[in-house]
Amino acid sequence: MATERATGTRKADIAKEEAAIASIVSADTEAEAPRTTAAIEPMPSTDHGPDGQTAADPWVGRRHLLDLDDVSREEIEVVFQTADEMKEVLSRPIPRLPTLRGHSVVNLFYEPSTRTRVSFEVSAKNLGADVINVTASGSSVEKGETLVDTVQTLQALGADLLVVRHKDSGAPYTVAQHTDISVVNAGDGTHAHPTQALLDAYTIREHFGRLDGLRVLIVGDIAHSRVARSDAWAFNALGAQVTFCGPPTLLPPTMLPGKRRCSPWPASVALDLDAAIKDVDVVMPLRVQLERQEGGRLASLREYARDFGINRARLETAARDAILMHPGPMNEGVEVDPDVAHGERSVVQEQVTNGVAIRMAVIYLLMMATAGRRA
Repeated sequence: MATERATGTRKADIAKEEAAIASIVSADTEAEAPRTTAAIEPMPSTDHGPDGQTAADPWVGRRHLLDLDDVSREEIEVVFQTADEMKEVLSRPIPRLPTLRGHSVVNLFYEPSTRTRVSFEVSAKNLGADVINVTASGSSVEKGETLVDTVQTLQALGADLLVVRHKDSGAPYTVAQHTDISVVNAGDGTHAHPTQALLDAYTIREHFGRLDGLRVLIVGDIAHSRVARSDAWAFNALGAQVTFCGPPTLLPPTMLPGKRRCSPWPASVALDLDAAIKDVDVVMPLRVQLERQEGGRLASLREYARDFGINRARLETAARDAILMHPGPMNEGVEVDPDVAHGERSVVQEQVTNGVAIRMAVIYLLMMATAGRRA
């Protein structure tokens, strides 16, 4: 009798859970996508419009997000539209959806991270996915397992999407070549960081309503910045004018004066910060990445802060409504003064918040775009 009562209690609990989920998902969708198939529930923003197209159509067939050099303006706008929907979800008392219920997202991080790893984890959980965090430390990587072997193991264990951060440029591309599941680049060496660029562009759009015609100044260690490279692609695609500024030793050699024609990035170059910052709309200082540098790049951090640090006096020469951004983490007192970093023009915390909505959008769009392949 006790066993029967316990069984009855479990069945009642399951029934309550199903009823709660059914209150969120429409009856038609639930009937067409039963839980046992782990189907992906459409978001309202992907309903068919008058022309018979869906908002996510530009992403159909896209398996990975590895950089933004092959992403169109239309695709970026779809990310923004979807992120708008996700921000509405995040404003609810319980910011969760059953959209990816029954699917698994694996965060595979070979480098230390706080903002990006936690942001991806929160984003996937908000969509209803199961999240597994794997780091190089404490995994079979320490026993000599290769990146490809690790990825194929995770796929065999049922991962549906991999979020990869790696110290080597190009590592996510290698992963994508050796797996059948979607891959999101969460930062690879000095190469790319596409979701950071998307959240940066989204934050700018929130403040100005557009990127077309805006002037964006990115200051600092451009040579080692994957954010600067991806930002240039995203901002340029959306119509902004991008300028990289820094000491010659921290600029890519191909971008130095006299070699500009060889540069692959859609940005101009300036060596004088005080001249470059005048009347710009967005100022983004970058951290000096000492861990990626060989010796001799800088005479001293004090000299760098004097010549290229963003202080209140310099920021006052930007446009009247200019905003200050930073991809984090910040070295306050080096690339930016503390009172500026936390001042009235700073949108750094908004970037962090918007990162969740943008990454929710990216995960959702990739899972929707590849749903047929996994079925």
